[in-house]
Amino acid sequence: MARGVFLVCEGKVRLSVSSASGREMTVRVAGPGEVLGLSAVFSGSPYEVSAETLESSQVAMVTCNDLTGFLQQYPEVCLQVVRLLSYNLHAAYDLVRAVGLLRTRRRSPISH
Repeated sequence: MARGVFLVCEGKVRLSVSSASGREMTVRVAGPGEVLGLSAVFSGSPYEVSAETLESSQVAMVTCNDLTGFLQQYPEVCLQVVRLLSYNLHAAYDLVRAVGLLRTRRRSPISH
C-alpha cells in the first residue's frame, strides 16, 4: 500500500515497470515539479512503478494523511489532482498504443 506521494524538487527520476521474468521498461523520466504516486495513494494500492534517481536529486514525500488533510482544507486543489490523474492516464494510453504499434510493426513483413 502506498505511503504517500513524492514531489520531485530537483533532478530526474526514472520510472519503470518490470515483468515477472525481470525485464524492465522505462515508462518515463520525471523532473522538477512532478508529483509521483497519486494513483496508488487514491486507489489504496501499491505503487505501479519503480523509481530511481538518474542524477543528484531532491524528492519530498507527503504522507497520505497529510495529503488528505491538505485536500480537505483546500478543496479547490482537488480539481488539479483530477487533471493530473487524467493526464497520467492519457500518457499511459499513449505508451500502450506506442508499444503495441511497435510490436505490430516488428511482426509484420516489410513490403517494398
